[in-house]
Amino acid sequence: MIGRAIVLLLLIIILAVGGIIWFDFLNVIDAKTVLAPVYKYIPFLPGAGRSQPKQELDEEYLNLDAERLVIRLEALELREMELDTLQRDLEAEIGKSIQMAQEVEERQKALDEQENSLRAQVRDAEDKNRNVEQNSRYLTGMPPQNAVGIIAALDDQDAIDVIRKTEEIAQAEGTASIVAFWFSLMDPVRAAELQRKMAGRPSSL
Repeated sequence: MIGRAIVLLLLIIILAVGGIIWFDFLNVIDAKTVLAPVYKYIPFLPGAGRSQPKQELDEEYLNLDAERLVIRLEALELREMELDTLQRDLEAEIGKSIQMAQEVEERQKALDEQENSLRAQVRDAEDKNRNVEQNSRYLTGMPPQNAVGIIAALDDQDAIDVIRKTEEIAQAEGTASIVAFWFSLMDPVRAAELQRKMAGRPSSL
């Protein structure tokens, strides 16, 4: 009984190994690594003479590593392209920001120049107003006939400015204005021309 059991066990092992070898020969399964010792010592088996199964396995690993390397390189190239695109976009945004900053700076310069011009105009107006007031006080303090001769020799706008300032000073100080007396001493034609322009343009010519 024991002998029969041993024979049956050996038969089962032989059938199992034979089946594995046959499936490996048909490329149904890959048992080259496991069966390499068998192939080496039993030359009549299918696949005998394969003396370098480890080398083939190493080549497969190398091919797999090469494929992985190619995939990584492609991923790196895609990443590099994305970074280049981001860099271009960033440079474009920086260019727009610089352009906007330059435009803002130019507008600020224009506003500063406009403000300086307005301030200069205000200063000129204030200086002119002081000069007109000073001339009005000079003319009011001199004999009326002399004052009328000076006023008649002025340009129309300058004469009107002096006359109006004289009236303003008189109203502010609560005194009688001498303007009416100046008109009475002035040439009628000249006096009428000044009065017409004063009535038509209350503020200026």
